[in-house]
Amino acid sequence: DAKIMNGAELAIISSKFQGVCQQMANTLMRTGRSGVLNTAHDFSCCILDSNNSFITADESLPVHVLSGPDLMANNIDKFHPIKKKGDAFLINSPYHGGSHAADHTIIVPIVDNNGIHRFSVCAKAHQADIGNSKPTTYMADVEDVFEEGALLFPGTKIQENYSDIQDIIRMCEIRFRAPEQWKGDYLAMIGAVRIGERELLNMGSEIGWENLNQFVKSWFDYSEKRMREALKKIPSGNVTITTKHDPFPGLPKDGLKIKVNVNIDNVSGFIKVDLRDNPDNIPCGLNLTEATSRSGVMTGIFNSIDHTVPPNSGSFRCVEIQLRKGCIVGIPEHPYSCSLATSNICDRLENAVVQAFAQMGEGFGMAECGSLLPPATGVISGHDPRNDRYFVNEIFLFHTAAGASPDADGWLTLTGMGSAGLCLLDSVELDELRFPMKVYKQEIYINSEGAGRRRGSPGAYVEFGPFGSNMKVAYASDGSHFPAAGVRGGGNASKAQQYKIDKFGKKINLPIVNEVELLENERIVSITQPGGGYGPPHERELPRVQKDFLEGWITKKRAYEVYGVKFNTKGEINENETSIKRKLLKKKYN
Repeated sequence: DAKIMNGAELAIISSKFQGVCQQMANTLMRTGRSGVLNTAHDFSCCILDSNNSFITADESLPVHVLSGPDLMANNIDKFHPIKKKGDAFLINSPYHGGSHAADHTIIVPIVDNNGIHRFSVCAKAHQADIGNSKPTTYMADVEDVFEEGALLFPGTKIQENYSDIQDIIRMCEIRFRAPEQWKGDYLAMIGAVRIGERELLNMGSEIGWENLNQFVKSWFDYSEKRMREALKKIPSGNVTITTKHDPFPGLPKDGLKIKVNVNIDNVSGFIKVDLRDNPDNIPCGLNLTEATSRSGVMTGIFNSIDHTVPPNSGSFRCVEIQLRKGCIVGIPEHPYSCSLATSNICDRLENAVVQAFAQMGEGFGMAECGSLLPPATGVISGHDPRNDRYFVNEIFLFHTAAGASPDADGWLTLTGMGSAGLCLLDSVELDELRFPMKVYKQEIYINSEGAGRRRGSPGAYVEFGPFGSNMKVAYASDGSHFPAAGVRGGGNASKAQQYKIDKFGKKINLPIVNEVELLENERIVSITQPGGGYGPPHERELPRVQKDFLEGWITKKRAYEVYGVKFNTKGEINENETSIKRKLLKKKYN
C-alpha cells in the first residue's frame, strides 16, 4: 500500500524524476546530429503521469514544456487509446498540442509488466529542416499551413514493439532536405525516451508504482501550496498591458497590438490571465498555438515569482488562462500557420505578463526582453563544396536579449525569454568547421542597453557570411520598430538592425523579414535586440556605471546624460558634477 510522503521522501523522489530528465537530455545533447541539438541545446525532456499531467522537466525550455506535452498526450489518447510497451508516437501538429511544426516530439508511454500505463516520457527537439517550402523552419510571410509546407504529424505511431514503422521514416526521409541529419536527430530522440522509459521502469520496481502515484499527488499538492504562498506576496491588482509586434508581412502597417489582462488575487493566491481581447487568426506564420499561448503566460508568471516554486500541474492549479478559438493569441484554426509560434508574438506575450507584474508594485516583474530571430539566430542553407552536400541548420551566434529584473542586470546569453537562456550559443570554430561560413565579428553593441537602476543586457553586433560558396540566411527580426520596453522608469532598449555588406563594402539595409542570399565575399550584419531597464537610471549605483563605462559598454557621454555620472580622462568619477547632474535627472524624473 502507498504511504504518506514526508518532506525528505518528496525531495529524494523529485530529484530522481529530475535525474531521469537529465539522462534523457544528456543523450540528446551527445547524440544529436544537427547543430541545433548537439550545440545549441534547442530541446526539452519531461515526464507526465498517466493522466497526462506535467510532473517535471530539467534544463528544458519553458516554451516547450510549461504547456504542450500534456495537450499532445491528450490528443494521442484520442487516436491511440490502448498503449502497449514498445510504442512511440511522433507529434508536431500545431493544431494538436504542438508548439510549432519545427518541434518534433516523441512521446513514449511507460507500461509496466501487467500492461498498465503508469507514466509517459517526452522528448521535444527543434529540427533543422521539416520540409517547408523554403529552407527554414520559420516562415513568417506565408498565408497558411499549405504554403508553409511542413510535414505534420497529429499523433502518429512511429514505433511498435520497439521497432520503427518504416513507412513513416521513409515519408520523412524523402521530404526533408537533409535526411541523414534528420534521421540522426530522430535516433537521438528515440534513444532519449527509451532511456527515460528504462529508468522509470527501474524506479517502479525499486519504489513501487503506488508509492510513485502517491508521490505525484503529494508533489502536486506541495507545489500548489508553494504557488499560493508566492502569489500572496504580490499586491492584488487588475492590469491590462498592450504591447506591439513589428509590422511583418500580413500584419497591420503600424504593427500588431497584443493585449494581456492580468488579475492577481493575493488573498486566495490565484491569478487569472485573459488573452481573448486580441485579433482573430491572421494569414501569416505568426499565430500562436494553444500550447505556446499557455506556456507564454506561464513563462511570464514563473519569471515574476519566487524561483523555487516548482513548475508543474500542481502549481498550475493557481492559474486560469482564458483563451479564444480562432485568435492569434489563443487556439488556432486550421489552416492558419503557426510557424513562428515559439518566438515573436510569444515573446511579446511573455513580456506583457512580466510588465503587468512590474506595474503591480516596486520589486516585482521584469523589464521586457529582446525579441528573437534576428539573422544572428537565423537559418542558414546552401551547398557545401567541401563535401558536395546540402546543408541547413539554425545557428545561434551572439544574442543577448535579457531585460532587467528588480535585483539584477540583464545577462548576456538569454537569447529569448521562452528559452530561459538554455539554448546555448554556438562555438564559432565548430560552425566554421561544419558549414562553409566565416564569422568575422561578435561583440557588445555600445550604448544599446535599456538604461535603469538595473540595466537590460546590451545588444550584440554579429557579422558573418559564406566562405567559398553562396549561402542563404532566413530570419524574422522583431524589435526593429518596437524595441524592448523598460519598466518603472527604466529605459527602452535600442532597436534591432540588419544589413548586408556587399563585396565592394557597400552597406545595404535589409527588410525585417527576409531570406537573403549572400554571394561569396558578402556578409550580413545582425545587431540583436537588447533588454529594457528596470527603475530610473539615475538611481544606478556609481560603481556599476563605472564598470560599464570601463568595459566599453557605454560611452562617457551616455554615462553622464542618461545615468548622471561624470568621468574624468582617467575614468574616475567626478563626485561634485555627478551629484549636480543626478539631482537634475531626479527632478526631471519626478
